[in-house]
Amino acid sequence: MICITVFENQAKEYTAFQCMGHAGYAEAGEDIVCAAVSALVINTINSVEQLVCDEFQLTMEKESGLIDFSLKDGYSKEALLLIRSLVLGLQGIQENYGTEYMILRFKEV
Repeated sequence: MICITVFENQAKEYTAFQCMGHAGYAEAGEDIVCAAVSALVINTINSVEQLVCDEFQLTMEKESGLIDFSLKDGYSKEALLLIRSLVLGLQGIQENYGTEYMILRFKEV
């Protein structure tokens, strides 16, 4: 199962997220849930880096499936919009495939 935690500050802004695990929907290389989550997450990170140029911290571990992303102070409204878009896509995956393969949580920091 992929566990995704989205961190929300007191202003109700999504400023960080952490993904861990693998969906287990199908064999490696054919797992559409894992592929969809990966595409959304990597696209969000690349978009923040290339389109809005905000600074962030990123940790990735291929074997565990860990992706830990957080915006640094001074982030833009555009970066926040990109993360909100990520959350929208992840919610759609969870609605379509259920919580057996992916669970999305929110945590206030």
